[in-house]
Amino acid sequence: MTMSAFDPLDAFLIYTSRAFCSPFAVFIQIQGYVICLTLAFGWVLAAYVRSREIRQMKHSLKGGNSFAFLYHDINDLQHSNQVNLPRVTIVMPLKGFGEHNLHNWRSQITSLYGGPLEYLFVVESTEDPAYHAIHRLLADFKDDVDAKIIVAGLSTTCSQKIHNQLIGVERMHEESKYVLFLDDDVRLHPGSIGALTVEMEKNPEIFIQTGYPLDLPSGSLGSYCIYEYHMMHADDFRKDRHGVVSELRDGGYSDDMTLAAIAGAHNRLITSPPVAVFPHPLASDLNFSRYWNYLRKQTFVLESYTTKVNWIMNRALFSTHCYLSWGFVAPYCMAVVHVAAALSIHSKGQSLQDTALTSRGLELAGGLAICTFLELLSMWNLTRIEVQLCNLLSPEAPPVSLGSYNWCLVFIAMLVDNFLYPISAIRSHFCQSINWSGIRYHLKDGKISKWRWRRVRLLSPAATTRSPLPSDDGECDLLSPATTASAISSAAVRTPGVISYSGIDRSKDQGPKFTDLGGKRLYGKRGAQPKSSILGSLSRSLAYWRQPKKFEV
Repeated sequence: MTMSAFDPLDAFLIYTSRAFCSPFAVFIQIQGYVICLTLAFGWVLAAYVRSREIRQMKHSLKGGNSFAFLYHDINDLQHSNQVNLPRVTIVMPLKGFGEHNLHNWRSQITSLYGGPLEYLFVVESTEDPAYHAIHRLLADFKDDVDAKIIVAGLSTTCSQKIHNQLIGVERMHEESKYVLFLDDDVRLHPGSIGALTVEMEKNPEIFIQTGYPLDLPSGSLGSYCIYEYHMMHADDFRKDRHGVVSELRDGGYSDDMTLAAIAGAHNRLITSPPVAVFPHPLASDLNFSRYWNYLRKQTFVLESYTTKVNWIMNRALFSTHCYLSWGFVAPYCMAVVHVAAALSIHSKGQSLQDTALTSRGLELAGGLAICTFLELLSMWNLTRIEVQLCNLLSPEAPPVSLGSYNWCLVFIAMLVDNFLYPISAIRSHFCQSINWSGIRYHLKDGKISKWRWRRVRLLSPAATTRSPLPSDDGECDLLSPATTASAISSAAVRTPGVISYSGIDRSKDQGPKFTDLGGKRLYGKRGAQPKSSILGSLSRSLAYWRQPKKFEV
């Protein structure tokens, strides 16, 4: 049967399927197999490491240690051991307030760490919805925890999160040996701080200890420094060792990438213990636009760097991730064409041999289906083990369940996420700006660009011209904190709506009202929430896939 016997669309599918059986196309499809199997193998290793931790905990429980979620050896709970534990300061930069925050904060301040603890909750201003919420929560625990709320003010030389972290470090107790920077959207296990401290005490060479989220409900092809927390030596900040403080303060956008770059430049150790997996509830009203902005933030970090070597490494990550992402998606597009062509031929009552189309295309599609099944099975197994581990580490918390995961949507999310990643990365490269929690940051040479005021339009009805800020050309350099504070105060009087610089733009009217994944409201009262939809479920699955699955052993 000739090609002329087919409809134009069917003929196109058959022709394309033949083209996808060329040597180069076969290479692309086999490359997709390798990517799937590599991911599956990495997740198998991660599952093995965490299952080993589960076996140790269960062995301790059988041996009569009811506190195995704190220590494998119950003798570590003796007073003589607990009294010598070092002081730890927990610095938590806050922004906004959402449906899961109170539960998360309670899990963080009810740690069963036996040593002295200090909690520092740092907000930008008292107008932040988080300020009053955390104030009410701490009032219930005022006699039980050492906690303070610190108002950091506006950042002027770095991202607001880094600014809040550094203000917290300045206020930490002088006897604190370790400082734990903790995101406010994860749930901490009762023994997490103790487990981290023990590892730091065992190996003083550790520069950073970090952990990862387990999204609720629902990785990526390889993740780089997406931390939900990191514990470090307090003296590294007091002494500005390796330029930790100066690199973060002077134009720092991402604390994760900046610290990772410092660790790489000075051959310092970054570790992640097996128990460092924390439930991370996603917002129930997560939509695609918020997911897209979240993805933009994940790709935007590759545009920040501290040194030329760091820039080269980021470019390598950029190129490799983009290539592998589309290398992951392309075989599925080819498989769809192979299957569609075969169905078209079958609908005409013809066999593959009758059209001179071999079964090679279907064989390639079948191979991809097998690799995909193994990949999803490995991901499911890792998630199952992490859920079990989280439940053992928090025995009194509401149990985490696999029932909230829709694996069909997770699979679709894998494809959509990897298709969108290069698009997001390319846009971030050429745009050099990002909206993070209602603040737009602009980068120049890998850092938040030098602060220069712009002319700002008056919002007063009587205003008819632009009102220049101090200087003849309408711009002025902010040379010191005192000058900066004075200029901000002056600008706030003249321009009650927007404060605008070349490095950062703050506007309540133009920015988002909610954070990306957590759905925390950033300003004022909560508005009407979007209704749940299939698109919202897919967005949550996309966010789940975007979070890294762990390969460390």
